[in-house]
Amino acid sequence: MSAIAATSGPTRIVFGTDGWRARTADEFTFENVRRCADAVAQYVANRGEQSKGIVIAYDRRFVSEYFAAAAAEVVAAHDIPVALSREAVPTQMSSFEVVQRGSAAGIVITASHNPWTDNGFKVKSPTGAAGGPEMLSAVEALIAANAGQEIARRPIADAEAAGLIERFDPYAGYVEFIRPNIDLERLAAADVSVLIDPLYGSGAGWLPRLLAGGRIHVTEIHSERNPYFGGINPEPIPPNVDQALATLAGGGYDLGLLLDGDADRSGLADERGTFITTLEIFGLLMYYLAEYRGLKAPVVKTVNETSMAERLGERYGVAVYEVPVGFKFIGPKMIETGAMMGGEESGGYGFGMHLPERDGIFTDLMLLDLFIREKAAGRWPVSSSIARFHEIAGPSSYRRVDLHFDRAVYPALKERLLAELPARAPVALAGGPVVRTQSLSTNDGAKFFAADGSWLLVRFSGTEPLVRVYTEAASSAAVDANLETGEGIVKGA
Repeated sequence: MSAIAATSGPTRIVFGTDGWRARTADEFTFENVRRCADAVAQYVANRGEQSKGIVIAYDRRFVSEYFAAAAAEVVAAHDIPVALSREAVPTQMSSFEVVQRGSAAGIVITASHNPWTDNGFKVKSPTGAAGGPEMLSAVEALIAANAGQEIARRPIADAEAAGLIERFDPYAGYVEFIRPNIDLERLAAADVSVLIDPLYGSGAGWLPRLLAGGRIHVTEIHSERNPYFGGINPEPIPPNVDQALATLAGGGYDLGLLLDGDADRSGLADERGTFITTLEIFGLLMYYLAEYRGLKAPVVKTVNETSMAERLGERYGVAVYEVPVGFKFIGPKMIETGAMMGGEESGGYGFGMHLPERDGIFTDLMLLDLFIREKAAGRWPVSSSIARFHEIAGPSSYRRVDLHFDRAVYPALKERLLAELPARAPVALAGGPVVRTQSLSTNDGAKFFAADGSWLLVRFSGTEPLVRVYTEAASSAAVDANLETGEGIVKGA
């Protein structure tokens, strides 16, 4: 996601990998939120779908509820009904509401795992998935067209009195929505102890509430609203989750379940406080669906996801499709292929039996179900279960390094480095000689494959001024060596 401010005049708003994000009070202003909402409303009106309405939700970031109200006033001015969340809710609850209501679109005010200084504007399609490239291109064009124009608004109290704005609480409906695929009573009855860290975000309280009333022992930390997020980026990876990992290492828990700031991404740790990488989670979920659910439908992964998917696909007869980074690519491919799941490196996973969109809460429940089943099969504790999983899926050591740059120099650096990447391609990685180089179809990086199947990816973030270097290899030593190679490629520029 990115927004490039012009030197004068209106902000140029561009939707990246998952919406538009920018710094609050700089580019992310009430004026620009209204422009985005006006464009979504026009998009819906142009399709003759006003009567279907638009769902609007928001997270716990600074004044998110006021940005959401501003968006609702603009949509209401188009005489389009609005379902507005009563309080901050996980992003995927807007997807759920869009599907349940048959709405024409969804809007979510959230910057997900970005720094606390940012906020964002996400658009959902009628399927509940992230708005696809065609939808977002149309919305971007409408935003560009309304630059400098006065955006009509209908005061929220007036719109509510007229019945145009309805406040909703998604909890009860969500519980019934997930029951066909998650036996909440069985999970709640399990004799396990779980630590949950929602990282101060809008997922706080959801898992304890869903698992209440049974034998399971659930402890949640960082559940209060803190728009500063304790000074961390609310992404469920180290070092942001170090306190949770240390708590687990102190004993008394069987596993840790993690969420990001808007609860559409998940994380996992074992009973020793060992962080389980997002690539391992993808493999574990694929294993769970095939081994325990007996599902054989395809899976969709992004270019920065694990090579374990192909090995598991061969074992279980499951087709694997690869797409660019972002659920705006994953969701539509899941729908096209009838996939049972899709996922990305950043910890977002969607499921065919649920939503073609990320849902960290549903994912954490699926992971809990997996390990409860593993315990019943005698593969316990969680660390032992994961060790056996790697005997099936093969080794996977993974790490990502984010190289930050000044916003002012980032565009020029990106253009130059992208042009130079082919010439800078390494001839060898820790896994052997480089046997293949893949330029990303989105023209934002390149991926290099070693002879043993390990890989190195250099990719420009679509959300922040940084270059991400990823690698998956057979050992942590190989990962370290590959990251050094990748950092050299970037820093050499």
